[in-house]
Amino acid sequence: MMHGDVITVNSRKYDRSIRRSWNCRLIERRDPLLIFVGEFEAAVNHTDLGFIRRGTVSYEYYWLDRWYNVFRFHEPDGAFRNFYCNVNMPPEFNEGVLDYVDLEIDVLVQADYSYKILDIDEFETNAVKFNYPAEVVLNADLALEEIIESIEMREFPFDWRKTDG
Repeated sequence: MMHGDVITVNSRKYDRSIRRSWNCRLIERRDPLLIFVGEFEAAVNHTDLGFIRRGTVSYEYYWLDRWYNVFRFHEPDGAFRNFYCNVNMPPEFNEGVLDYVDLEIDVLVQADYSYKILDIDEFETNAVKFNYPAEVVLNADLALEEIIESIEMREFPFDWRKTDG
């Protein structure tokens, strides 16, 4: 895969069925980190993010060895909007397709770095429904701790104002 190539991202449920799918472009690869950029082709009314305008830009950070990913959203005019983090099983990247299993827990991070943990109840429900192995539950908990620490310490990619913006 080359920089600028169009990638398909599949967010999957634990049973591997596709929850959401979208296209974006690979802008940087520093194994195990992949950075993509995408643009909303249509407006979306999101439960947690509210109204997302068409043209909103999403920088997407995926580590092939981590149990979470991070999205950095900018309004169509370039203004920073927020971060949105997903706790997920480590993604797989093959032949232009990135697949990850979303484990429901999300963290919404505002411009002032205040954050809100979302959908813990959904995670707990699905852990029972799909009989998550102890390793999955443990790694999800550790991923959530790592996300919060990274936000509070302003570590990459939460240090974006210093690095590229």
